[in-house]
Amino acid sequence: MIFSQKKYGVISLGCDKNRVDTEKMLARLGTQNITQNMEDAEIIIVNTCAFLESARKEAIDTVLECNEFREKGKLEKIVMTGCLSQKFIGELYDEFTEVDVFLGIADYDLLPEAIERAYSGERVNFVGKKGEFKAEKRVITTPLHFAYLKIADGCNNHCTYCLIPYIRGKYRSESEDDLIAEARDLGGVEELILVAQDITRYGEDIYGKPKLVELLKKLSALENVKSIRLLYCYPDMITDELIEEIKTNDKIIKYIDIPLQHADDEVLKRMNRKGSYKAYEELICKLRKEIPGIAIRSTFIAGFPGESEENFENLLKFIKDMKLTNAGFFAYSKEKGTPAYKMKGHLPEKVKQKRVSMLYEAQRQISAGLVGKTVEVLTDGVDYEKGSFYGRAYFSAPDIDGKVYFTSDSDIEQGKRYNVRITSADDYDLYGETI
Repeated sequence: MIFSQKKYGVISLGCDKNRVDTEKMLARLGTQNITQNMEDAEIIIVNTCAFLESARKEAIDTVLECNEFREKGKLEKIVMTGCLSQKFIGELYDEFTEVDVFLGIADYDLLPEAIERAYSGERVNFVGKKGEFKAEKRVITTPLHFAYLKIADGCNNHCTYCLIPYIRGKYRSESEDDLIAEARDLGGVEELILVAQDITRYGEDIYGKPKLVELLKKLSALENVKSIRLLYCYPDMITDELIEEIKTNDKIIKYIDIPLQHADDEVLKRMNRKGSYKAYEELICKLRKEIPGIAIRSTFIAGFPGESEENFENLLKFIKDMKLTNAGFFAYSKEKGTPAYKMKGHLPEKVKQKRVSMLYEAQRQISAGLVGKTVEVLTDGVDYEKGSFYGRAYFSAPDIDGKVYFTSDSDIEQGKRYNVRITSADDYDLYGETI
């Protein structure tokens, strides 16, 4: 086959869930001909994200940058896979002629065949042709001491601003047996990070009820898994049973990511979110009471259509009062095809960005409270530009939370833990030195 004779490179964009898809795709393709230097690649595969306009722009810009290697490198074919081609193939195929092959979110098995056709002179559109992708193996692309485990795909929540259900489809859990086998095959991992659009809903589609707690118990029994981190737990699905498991299971990191998105009741209703200011406040207080020291992370959208000054002030008050450990803030993105796209009251970009800045300033004041304290840091690597090591405390997940940059007079090993005294902080990151 032509594909097996070509050197190829892969670029994975977007979220950690997309990364897992890329890792499974790599296992299917084989890594004997893979290169990390795109100038040496004869085929470049770009696994795309399409969640926001900014993500779509990044994907298109990445393909255009790769296309430059046709003249000054060895590049012969460009393949686009993932969310952007899945959702927007009707707009992309005729216009985006730089791409030789298009595949969707579940068509990775067809990649060798698509490449063969492309080399025979065809321009290939296999989006949606396969419709299912199951892979038993992965090629881990994270540092060896942590890995992601995607336990489900799709979403049933239908928030009015979100494209995910229209791209990824209905919520679909992986089987418990498959997940246990996949986690075991990862080898020794210091940190296993569970991801899905909503991990708290795990199992309800195939077992008739949520089974996250049962899955956590079985994953915790694996000797190769040292700790487990939970991302993307929807607030209305955080049960007493789950709280008790986080509290009593020593392998579960005392950290939880709860995407609240807003705190004003009117805005939450327009978002089609089930929560309220009071319900969110009570949940956070309950988590802190039951699990002392738990790190709570969330994300929030500023400038949703119709968000008044009063609505925003409620959100800002919530951020200041709740003092979440970590928070990400985003300006509302107008996504065609979502209900919010047609809502009245869209705000100017300048107003949205100003509100995001105000939220980040409030959160920065909270983060500054860690200066002078000592935290245990799991070392992820070295930043040569900053001249320091970097890693994460228990209250930080990779990529989405800030890093801890630190110096040391002693030898430091990746994947090991060290006590670091925090000496300063900025909007996102902490800085310190080992003690």
